[in-house]
Amino acid sequence: MTIGGLFALLGGVGLFLFGMTIMSAGLRNACGDNLQTILEKATKNKFIAIFVGLGMTMLIQSSSATDVMVIGFVNTGMMNLTQAIGVIMGANIGTTITAQITAFNLSTYTPLLLFIGAVMYLFIKKRFWKHIGSIILGFGMLFEGITIMKQAIEPLSQTPAFVSFMTALNNPALAFLFGIAFTALLQSSSSSTVIFQAFALQGLLTYNMAVYLIIGAAIGSVTPNLLASLTANRNGKRSAILNLLFNSIRAGIIIALINIFPQILTFIQSLSPNDIGRQIANTHTIFAIIAVVIEMFFTKQIIALTYRIIPVKPGESRVEEDRSLMYMTSTTEMPTIAVLRQAQLEITRMGSIAADNLADALRCFFTYDEKLAETVREREETVGILNASISDRMAALRRFDLSKAHMRRISMMTIAVTDMDRLSEHAMNIVGYSEELNRKGLTLSDAAAEELKGMAETAMEAVRLSLEIFATEDYERLEKLEELESRVDDCQKMLIDSHIDRLMRSECNALCGVIFSDIVTDLERCSDHAINIAYALKERENQYYN
Repeated sequence: MTIGGLFALLGGVGLFLFGMTIMSAGLRNACGDNLQTILEKATKNKFIAIFVGLGMTMLIQSSSATDVMVIGFVNTGMMNLTQAIGVIMGANIGTTITAQITAFNLSTYTPLLLFIGAVMYLFIKKRFWKHIGSIILGFGMLFEGITIMKQAIEPLSQTPAFVSFMTALNNPALAFLFGIAFTALLQSSSSSTVIFQAFALQGLLTYNMAVYLIIGAAIGSVTPNLLASLTANRNGKRSAILNLLFNSIRAGIIIALINIFPQILTFIQSLSPNDIGRQIANTHTIFAIIAVVIEMFFTKQIIALTYRIIPVKPGESRVEEDRSLMYMTSTTEMPTIAVLRQAQLEITRMGSIAADNLADALRCFFTYDEKLAETVREREETVGILNASISDRMAALRRFDLSKAHMRRISMMTIAVTDMDRLSEHAMNIVGYSEELNRKGLTLSDAAAEELKGMAETAMEAVRLSLEIFATEDYERLEKLEELESRVDDCQKMLIDSHIDRLMRSECNALCGVIFSDIVTDLERCSDHAINIAYALKERENQYYN
C-alpha cells in the first residue's frame, strides 16, 4: 500500500468518525433537553428502560453518548443501577442501527446530501433547521468516509503483508482480541463494525472472521464509559462496570451459542445470501438482541456482581438513605391530613440537611478543608435530588380532590422547599469562596474573620430556629426569629461599612474584599430564606424576600 493510499484510508476513517460526531451533535441539538429528560424519567420497569435506551441511541447514533449520560445520572443519584442496566441494554441494540444504515450503497447520493446539508447549515438562520442541516451534512460525511475507505482498502487485497495479517485473524481468539483493541482505539463499536464491513466487501475478511471481530467490538466499545467514570463517584463507576459486565457476559453467551448451534450463523447468512456487508450488519443487530433477551432475566445477578466488584461503603449507605424519601412513601388510601403531615416531615428533613450543609460550608470557609468542601458538594446533590423528588410528590397531590385550605398548604410547602434548596446553594457559594482564597493563598484579616463569624453564627441560629418553627408550627417563637433576622440585617450594614474603611486604609486585599462582600450578602439572604420558611404554613399574608 502506498503512502497516498494509507493517507486516504486514514482520511476516510477520520471523515466517517467526524460525520458521526456531527450527525450525533445535530440530533442532540435538534431535540434539545428532551433526550436527557426522557432518560432521566426512565422508570424502574426494565422493559421500558430498554426501549428508552434503544430509542435514544437510535436517535443520537452513539451508545457511548447514551451510556455517558447514564453514568452522569447514576453519579448524581437520579437513576439507580436497575434503571441503568435497562438503558444500557437498549443502547447496545440501538448502536447496531449505524451498521444497518451503512450496509446500503448510497454513494451515488452522497454529494447531494453534502450539498443540501451544507446549504441548510450555512444559510438557514432558524436554529432548528440549522441543526437538521448538520444532521444531513454529518450523514453525507459518514457515507463519503465509507466510500473513501472502500477505495483505499481495495489495493490492500493485493498487498501480501496486509493479506497475511488479515489471514491471521482466521484464529477466533485473535479476531476476538483484535476486535476489542481496534474498537477501544476508535472508541465506537459502530465505527469499527463499519470498517469491518468495508474490509469484508473487499474480500479481506471472511464472514466467520467478522463474527468474532464484532463480538470483541462490543467489549471494546465500553472504553469511553470507563474513561468517563474515572471522575465519577462510586455509583458512577458502578454504572461503567455494569456496562463492562453486560458486554463481557454478552460475548461469552454469543461465543457459546454459535459454537453449540452453528446453524445460527447459517441462518443469519441466509437472510442476505450475496451481501456480506448486510450479513455483518444483521449479525451485529441479532447478537445484541439475543444478548439482551437472555441477560434481561439475570439483571439482579449482574447488579449484585457489580456491587461485589465495587462494594458499598458505610458512608455511601448514609448518602443513599438521605437521597431517598423517608416519609412521603405512600399517598394512597391515607387521610389527607396524614399525607400533608408526611410532606411536612419530609420537607423538614430536607431543610435540616440543607442547614447542615450551610454550617459545614461556613466551617470550611473559616478553616479550609478539602474533604469538607467535597462533603458540601455531595450534600448539595442530595438536597437537589430531594427537592426534585418532593416537588414531584407535591405536584401529584394536586390531582386529589382537596379543599382550598389544603391546596394552599401544599403551595406554601412547595415554596418552602425552594427556600430550603436555596440555603444549600448559598452553602455552595461559600465553599467556592473558600476554594478561591485557598488557590490564591489569601486569608481574611483577623478583624474581618471575627466580624463574619459573628454574623454567620446569628444567621445559622435563625436558620435552625426557622426549621423548628416550620416543623412544630410554634409561632410564638417568630418574635425571636425576627429579632435574629434584624440582627443579621444590622450586621450586613455594619460589616460593609467596616469593609469600606479597611479598603480605604489599604488593609484589605482587593479579592478578599470582594469575597467578604459576597459572603455577607449570602448570609443576609439565608436569614431572609429562614423568615420565609418559618412563615410558610402560618395563616397570614406571607412575607417573601429575595
